[in-house]
Amino acid sequence: MPAATPAHELVVVPAAGQPARTALLQQCFDTEIDDFEEDATHILLRLVPSLEPVGTIRCVKTKNYYKLSRLAVLRDHREHRFGRALVLALHDHVKADAKICGLAPSDTVSVISHSQIPVKGFYAKFGYVPEGEEFDEDGAPHQKMVARLSLSD
Repeated sequence: MPAATPAHELVVVPAAGQPARTALLQQCFDTEIDDFEEDATHILLRLVPSLEPVGTIRCVKTKNYYKLSRLAVLRDHREHRFGRALVLALHDHVKADAKICGLAPSDTVSVISHSQIPVKGFYAKFGYVPEGEEFDEDGAPHQKMVARLSLSD
C-alpha cells in the first residue's frame, strides 16, 4: 500500500482490547469507530494476485433493517466500478442473512444508507430512494436513502 494513502480513505481498525485500538481512538478516529463496529459485517475488496486492499463496505444489521455504511474505494481504483461491486456484494450478504433468519422468498428487506448529497445518484442506480429531509452528518450534508430488496432474486 502506498505511504501517501490518506488515513480517511483507508483505516485499519485493531480488534477490541488491543492497545492500538485505544491509540486510534485517541487520534480522533472516533467517527470511524462506533458502537456497531464489533457486530458489523465488513466486506474488503482486494486485487488479485497482489491482495492489495482497494475498497471496503460495512453492513450493520438492526431489528428492522440493514444499514450500508463506510463505503470507500481508493482514489486510484475508482474508475473500475469497485464501488458497484461492493454494494452488490453487500446486497447479496443481506439477502442471504435475511433468508437464514427465516424471511420468506416473497418478503423484502430494507437497506438504509446515509448518502452524501453529491453521490445520491450512485445509490439510486441500485434502487435506493430518498426519504426525509437532508441532514448534517460528520460535517457534510447527507440524505437518508432506502432500498427494498426482494428475496426472490
